[in-house]
Amino acid sequence: MANGDPLLQVEHLVKYFPIKSGLFIDREVAAVHAVDDVSLTLHEGETLGLVGESGCGKSTLCRAVMQLIQPTSGSVRFRGQELVGRSRKQMQVIRREMQMIFQDPFASLNPRKRVGQIVGDPLRLHGLASGNEVRRSVQQLLDRVGLSAEHYNRYPHEFSGGQRQRIGIARALALRPKLIIADEPVSALDVSIQAQIINLLEDLQDEFGLSYIFVAHDLGVVRHVSDRIAVMYLGKLVERSPAAMLYERPIHPYSVALLSAVPIPDPKANAARNPVVLEGDVPSPVDPPSACRFHTRCPWATEICSEDEPPLADYGSGQGAACHHPRNVDSKMIAATEVAPDSPESASDTLPDQAEPVAATTR
Repeated sequence: MANGDPLLQVEHLVKYFPIKSGLFIDREVAAVHAVDDVSLTLHEGETLGLVGESGCGKSTLCRAVMQLIQPTSGSVRFRGQELVGRSRKQMQVIRREMQMIFQDPFASLNPRKRVGQIVGDPLRLHGLASGNEVRRSVQQLLDRVGLSAEHYNRYPHEFSGGQRQRIGIARALALRPKLIIADEPVSALDVSIQAQIINLLEDLQDEFGLSYIFVAHDLGVVRHVSDRIAVMYLGKLVERSPAAMLYERPIHPYSVALLSAVPIPDPKANAARNPVVLEGDVPSPVDPPSACRFHTRCPWATEICSEDEPPLADYGSGQGAACHHPRNVDSKMIAATEVAPDSPESASDTLPDQAEPVAATTR
């Protein structure tokens, strides 16, 4: 659990990918709005879950936080140090404390290198070990993530998907980081292997005092591992909440729709519920809808949703949502609404009309 100290602070982060055209491909005609004005905070020892449909900007946000891609604008502060604008050499020291686990456990490992090189290279590059010390450290790491020391000289293609992901975790742990960003680390694995990897990550968090940003599609996995959850839609952060509260009382209509799609083990309860079905396709990030980006698919959208962008407002108990017609809130919560603590924006002077609450479906 978090100890209250901010480890990572992201403010107004934006990442656009230009679309160019013309004779020499040098004229920008449009841009893909991959991440658009996202603000969030991660505390030490905390796990922040990041959920949303494919293409909503989760992976781009993670890579922009890590400075693997340069943000278009915004601020990323790690332990009080600004990362945006730093050179590759300046980032090298900070990268010892920030590591990433990638989605595809095979594509993220160099097939030409043995496991000992893959896991040991970070130790050599940062001058933390050399010679026999590297081999000893790598074998200890392999043992810690559930592999054998004899795997040191094997190549990635000799391992199963779950074993390859363990190698990726060992590589991320090699420098003893404070923050690990896990970009869908279990989505490519069998369900039984997923549980093993999740349990391993939780054990490592307790042992090494790690903080995680955990990206996943499976809402059950996110609920199990996260202290707080952030929901993204089309490059925007639409809701932020403690994990338990999101599943009990989602506020944003998009969160309600996501949770209503989660199957319930009880067939009778599953058949009796009235799930929220979103109509239409996700709009193009090249030309996103004006104001609230969800209004083209929202069952409760009104005229104001297409005219004014809602601020990320605080509804108490750590919950915040950007919606003109929030769900599952009462009049007292509406009256106390103000901008959520993680958001640098100012609250709107006018409060939205409250529609009737819709019961959220949980697992």
